[in-house]
Amino acid sequence: MPEVVIEVLVPESLCPRCSAALYIVNEVVYRLGVRGSVEVVKKDINSDDVLDKYGVLISPAIAVNGEVKFQGRVPSEKELEKLLRSFLSRDVQGQGFKA
Repeated sequence: MPEVVIEVLVPESLCPRCSAALYIVNEVVYRLGVRGSVEVVKKDINSDDVLDKYGVLISPAIAVNGEVKFQGRVPSEKELEKLLRSFLSRDVQGQGFKA
């Protein structure tokens, strides 16, 4: 079971910013080498379950373990790396991430 679940909340038809958000999340998880500990899930921001759970209307949005951390913008790789490190219990420093 993953330690961290990242939900990338975007519309079904991806705009360039939403595509970038999804790419950056996957890229940072890959570079940190934490795929087994982190699950990345793309969810439709317009679906009833996402609207009920988060009430987010501005995309892209990124939720980590059920809490929206970014909304309406694409986070930088450094921001996302720092956030992931704060959620992961194991030390992922020095595993090849270039920020």
